[in-house]
Amino acid sequence: MFKAKAVFSGFSVNDLEKAKNFYTETLGLTLESEEMGLQLRLPNGGNIFVYSKDNHQPATFTILNFVIDNIDEVVEELTKLGITFEKYEGFHQDEKGIARGISQNMGPDIAWFKDPAGNILSVLQEK
Repeated sequence: MFKAKAVFSGFSVNDLEKAKNFYTETLGLTLESEEMGLQLRLPNGGNIFVYSKDNHQPATFTILNFVIDNIDEVVEELTKLGITFEKYEGFHQDEKGIARGISQNMGPDIAWFKDPAGNILSVLQEK
């Protein structure tokens, strides 16, 4: 079995400058490098690589989950910054777009939103 020296994931966007502003200014991630794309530092370590792709197709699944302490505060803050939260059929989300799993003993409270390239992200609060 091979032994990896490091591991990181990546995803595409259609506009690196918009992605840079969104991930650093709006979401507060640290930009480590801009060589061939955006190397972003994730909280608690690790990196993710964001690269430009001419024929980019947004991910149809959640590509990043941001674990936070208070989902109501974070959803309110992101909404004030212009982020719109998605609503998905069958998830019984409230007016803010939060699926309340904790109170129903069905996982975390979670709310989904999209980056400027249409990729799906979430904020979630665990118990």
